[in-house]
Amino acid sequence: MLPTVIDIEASGFGRKSYPIEVGLAMPDGQSHCFIISPPDHWTFWDENAEAVHGITRELLMEHGRKPIDVGNDLNRLLVGQRVYSDAWSHDISWLGKLFDLIQVPQLFQLDSLRTLMSEAQVVQWHPTKEIVIGELKLNRHRASSDALIIQETFKRTRNLADLESAVKS
Repeated sequence: MLPTVIDIEASGFGRKSYPIEVGLAMPDGQSHCFIISPPDHWTFWDENAEAVHGITRELLMEHGRKPIDVGNDLNRLLVGQRVYSDAWSHDISWLGKLFDLIQVPQLFQLDSLRTLMSEAQVVQWHPTKEIVIGELKLNRHRASSDALIIQETFKRTRNLADLESAVKS
């Protein structure tokens, strides 16, 4: 069984940043993407971050969903689950900012993907991820694409680690 993977794109880094897009890769292969329309007091914008993810503030205002709707959809999809991130320290902060804003409890737990990985997986992670990126040809640095890349990389490194372990036995 594959883990549910979450990825979050943000307005930048640091205390003033906030989530602008949340992507999920579910164990059954489904993916979900939510663009968030920021409330008026979320004003921090880092043009360097925009250059990486390609999401403009105008796109958020035009196509973003209300934070309450995004939070409720995340809770509905993930209730009771442990969800994994490859950037836990950033993502937990941004999820916290979203759920604090909407004043709704987060009904799922966020954990670091690293807690599921063996040392063999860690060693194989970066070369395997580059192969996955090349094969999937997804729009990188968009939340749902990145979540799918992370999940597929996890799957392949786990399979490699299992094969390596079997060979040694």
